[in-house]
Amino acid sequence: MPKIVLLWTDIALWLMALGVLAYAWYVRRSPALRATWGRVARDTPAMCSAVILAAFVIVGLLDSVHYRPLLPPAPGAPADAAPAYAPVVRSALDGLLDGSVLTSPEKTYSTPLAVRQFTKETTLVDDKPVRDFPLLRGAGKHLADPDRDRPADVLKRLGLGLAGGLAAGLAGTFLLAACLARRRGGVVAAAAEVLGGRGELPWRAMSLTFVLLCMAAGALIGLSTGYHALGTDRIGNDVLWQALKSIRTALVIGSLTTLAMLPPAIVFGISAGYFKGKVDDAIQYLYTTITSIPGVLLVAACALMMQVYIDNHAELYDTSAARADLRLFLLCMILGLTGWSGLCRLLRAETLKLRELEYVQAARAFGVSHWRIMTRHLLPNVAHLVLITVVLEFSGLVLYEAVLSYLGIGVDPSMNSFGSMIDGARLEMSRDPMIWWNLMTAFVFMLALVLAANLFADAVRDAFDPRTRRYKPSRVAGLARSLRQRRAQSQAGQGDAR
Repeated sequence: MPKIVLLWTDIALWLMALGVLAYAWYVRRSPALRATWGRVARDTPAMCSAVILAAFVIVGLLDSVHYRPLLPPAPGAPADAAPAYAPVVRSALDGLLDGSVLTSPEKTYSTPLAVRQFTKETTLVDDKPVRDFPLLRGAGKHLADPDRDRPADVLKRLGLGLAGGLAAGLAGTFLLAACLARRRGGVVAAAAEVLGGRGELPWRAMSLTFVLLCMAAGALIGLSTGYHALGTDRIGNDVLWQALKSIRTALVIGSLTTLAMLPPAIVFGISAGYFKGKVDDAIQYLYTTITSIPGVLLVAACALMMQVYIDNHAELYDTSAARADLRLFLLCMILGLTGWSGLCRLLRAETLKLRELEYVQAARAFGVSHWRIMTRHLLPNVAHLVLITVVLEFSGLVLYEAVLSYLGIGVDPSMNSFGSMIDGARLEMSRDPMIWWNLMTAFVFMLALVLAANLFADAVRDAFDPRTRRYKPSRVAGLARSLRQRRAQSQAGQGDAR
């Protein structure tokens, strides 16, 4: 049995996943929250983005189950000897990728779907030095004649991957229809609702997004069984593998940093707006001072002090992965504790308005304690601002991590991240011929993650903040169509009763 390794960020990610599930259960029991989230669920771009975000989250959670493989016993070791484990920490995602070309490093650069190296090397042919592009060690090794057989083999694997992805997507759509059949009166009615787009929720758009996502994943999986689908980098690592491993880093930075900034922002923001006076002045002075310091310089100074602390306390970790994870965890804490001023200002302004309302004044007149007023009367009424900020800050922090890693003050160099990929590709763009696939892969994955998060955040903001709701004819038409369907069903039920 392998040895399970619990990293700081693994625990944080899984706790956040459990927290999201607990919040979903709470929403189901609250009619007001269920109605509000229902507005989000009826937003077509938001739900399509939710499907994409779910795919990223699944990859991130798979990469958050770490273990150390069990080594075979040494020759001559006694039967009762203690088990020995490999010093390399692996994840469940690494186990799933075993056996593919993704985990077969090359010497150096190779273009996407190539069978030969990108740069020439000197080899001896008949005792004569010849400059040529050598064959790759992992990609195309199953071909008898790689240069001749590669195009047909690529098309074959691409077709099989697309077909497999299409089958998986259609199977998922059928499973969705089967789950809805119990409430819709049969599989046929549920399938008509999913494929015809007749329900309240945009099932058709979500199913189409899921099918396209499965086809894209199937194509990459099919190609990665024999080739480096997106090429390799300077030291020969597969670019697609790096992008998949970078998803977890982006999720940790975006989510854990946001949660780290909530406690000071909520406590200081509500306290400043409720107590006013000297408390308000002190808190304003504090966050004004923090915002006066350039953010990058403040984070850089804290990151350097963090690095000194890690170097001087090597006993806190036993593997290089634990060391890199500790640096990532502390970086999230630094970003959170230095970036709470914006939400604090927002909560202070909202609390200044709420404290003058009748129910707060009545609570104070009845002698209710300040703590109870802030937790029972003020905090629930600013929770929508907290939720909106959490969702909106996620995408900004993902981009901020890329900037920090580009400057060399981000995550550990041994940890994969989109910022590290961009930093490694900055000099490659000036080469001739240009090496473009590293930067392009990081750009596409970041674009998909950030764009999906922004579209979902836009729907959450519209649903939870009535002042920012926009008139959408498609939404109104969908609601009208739903009302007509309900009216027709009720009339049909009355006719059957007669």
